[in-house]
Amino acid sequence: MSAKPVLFSSVKLGAWSLKNRVVMAPMTRNRADRAGVPQQLMATYYAQRASAGLIISEASQVMPGGQGYPCTPGIYSAEQVTGWRAITSAVHRAGGTIVLQLWHVGRISHPSYQPNGLAPVAPSAIKPSSGEVFTYEGPKPFETPRALEQGEIAEIITAYQHAARSAREAGFDGVEVHAANGYLIDQFLRDGTNKRTDQYGGSADNRCRFLFEVTDAVLQEWESGRVGVRISPNGTFNDMSDSDPKAIFKVAIEGLRARKLAYLHFIERMAQDPVIHATLAEVRSWFNGAVIVNGGYTQERAEEVLSEGLADLVAFGVPFIANPDLVERMSQHAALNSADPSTFYGGDHRGYTDYPTL
Repeated sequence: MSAKPVLFSSVKLGAWSLKNRVVMAPMTRNRADRAGVPQQLMATYYAQRASAGLIISEASQVMPGGQGYPCTPGIYSAEQVTGWRAITSAVHRAGGTIVLQLWHVGRISHPSYQPNGLAPVAPSAIKPSSGEVFTYEGPKPFETPRALEQGEIAEIITAYQHAARSAREAGFDGVEVHAANGYLIDQFLRDGTNKRTDQYGGSADNRCRFLFEVTDAVLQEWESGRVGVRISPNGTFNDMSDSDPKAIFKVAIEGLRARKLAYLHFIERMAQDPVIHATLAEVRSWFNGAVIVNGGYTQERAEEVLSEGLADLVAFGVPFIANPDLVERMSQHAALNSADPSTFYGGDHRGYTDYPTL
């Protein structure tokens, strides 16, 4: 009998024993209500995809000011915890493992999302040079954010810790800190968005401080084997840049390695990223732990990186939108459904829970 393909082999990841190495990537779908409370339809959506070895939930704001898009879920109120509990229960009944992604968008927000209509916050008062923010009234230009005071930074770190505690109350199996894609933690890391002259700016160690303090706060609530961090060293999304991205992310990744996390979730490349600054092989050598790789992977390429030892699991995004039974389809080399981009963000069950299975 031939060996079982690596992608469909079981794996020990941190505290979890996973049935395969296929990860459902976190994807914003905008199906919560305006209070950030997850809805029952979301329980159906996630449970349909429970054959993934690991589900990483859509990003969820850790506090009201962390929101940057319509109808994204939160994880700071009792009502949100109750809503998420219905989802984790459904996933567990279906035999799945699910972690919650913790999120603060920073400058990629708008006064309409902020308490008292204030400006969004960021490491420094630098607004994105392109793009728009999506509000309940439609797309609007980005506004210049307000640079955080040190006391406010401490408050946000406390919010991450409270959100991590709330995730446990909601029944999640662990959490992932979202430090990628141009959101708040990434804004602290990059010198294109961080011009601070205090202990959170300047040197690589200082710019990594917020990431490390957030991670350490989360580790007060969860054992390290149930915590992951997502990074995007090559990312330019949300107008991100750095004068030496390889250097800053080497410091960041080596600092995370010391915390003995369950995994590092590495976004290798997005469609619009022009240059690879940090390769998968380099990230693997810096972290020396379990790596989940993400970035438009096909089944064939996923098998290659796993067999080469460059990654331990592979995350799939859009294919999971259109194929709730993606694992089964790939294991049988069956045809995949095509996704309908017009239904990605917001709406009802159409393009969400109605894709056919085999």
